[in-house]
Amino acid sequence: MEKHIETLLKRISWGSITIATLTLMSMIIQTPETCIPETPNTSMTKFPRSSCDSNHRRHLPIDKKNHRLWTSKAWNQQVQSYVQLFGELQNRRLLANHSKVLCVSAGAGHEVMALNRIGVSDVTGVEVIDSLPLVSRADPHNLPFFDGIFDLAFTAHLAEALFPFRFVEEMERTVMNGGSCLVVVERCGGEELDQIVGLFRKSRLVNAVNITFNGAPMTRILMRKKVST
Repeated sequence: MEKHIETLLKRISWGSITIATLTLMSMIIQTPETCIPETPNTSMTKFPRSSCDSNHRRHLPIDKKNHRLWTSKAWNQQVQSYVQLFGELQNRRLLANHSKVLCVSAGAGHEVMALNRIGVSDVTGVEVIDSLPLVSRADPHNLPFFDGIFDLAFTAHLAEALFPFRFVEEMERTVMNGGSCLVVVERCGGEELDQIVGLFRKSRLVNAVNITFNGAPMTRILMRKKVST
């Protein structure tokens, strides 16, 4: 009787091993249930055919990405705000088509495009992350330019600078004597304005004007670099 039971247990054991092996092979071969079923491939489908598709989505070339960005309504609205801002400087003869302009912390390059649109061709935009072809990569606190080579340095992101004194110092260093530094900040006055102006140790205040910029209340601060004696 014991031998009969032993034989029966061996059969059950071998059967269990066989079933487990077949189950494991089935799991390996079949698509996991967590995957999204494959969808018909149509010309309008822009996503992978399933969540387990190993093929990476094709990336658009940079020129096509830029075209999509630059033709958007939001992009052109911001560019137009910069066009109006710089247009006022043109009217005051503080900016000309031959001016060399530096845009510090230029983001995606709205201000660079705006200056190009009003006829200023020699424009350099820098940011910690480049956005080619409008903006190149450079540290705003350590600009890779010689002293006094720009007629105008501009920024709309002074408030985001990690080290404001160093940020402004680099703007002033790269601007020629008699050149200008233009800053746009959230609307301010009194002590706040004095603190911003005080960052410019080599320049004098020309004017500070409250404006509406890109739909928001802002203050435009224009500084003129002193001529060394």
